[in-house]
Amino acid sequence: MGFILRWLTALALLAATYNPTNYNYVKWVLGREEGSISLMVLAGLLLLIGYIIYLRATLRSIGGFGMILVLALVGALLWVLYDFGLLALDNAGLNVWLGLFALSLVLGVGLSWSHVRRALSGQSDVDDVDD
Repeated sequence: MGFILRWLTALALLAATYNPTNYNYVKWVLGREEGSISLMVLAGLLLLIGYIIYLRATLRSIGGFGMILVLALVGALLWVLYDFGLLALDNAGLNVWLGLFALSLVLGVGLSWSHVRRALSGQSDVDDVDD
């Protein structure tokens, strides 16, 4: 249950930033409604904090190579679904959602990896502390 919550939060973060609908941060900012600049800055800072938390945890737990491996695994899975005719890639909106799904899985795995590693090996990850 913990992984699903972390993954869904990553998906919500990515989708709030950009998605193929009209309800996302990028289209809101590009629309530039008068009088809402302060709210745009606040929302942008909240999104930035979310990205910093996820990216820092992901880079510390699985690193850049691990991120590439997870993304390659998701890409290979999508390729298999496409080859078997279970996935059509002619819809641009669906392609954006697939990209968001793939990136959210990378962030979800990254944030959850310490928990998975501890469950599999019994060893805890500890941050390095400079004295």
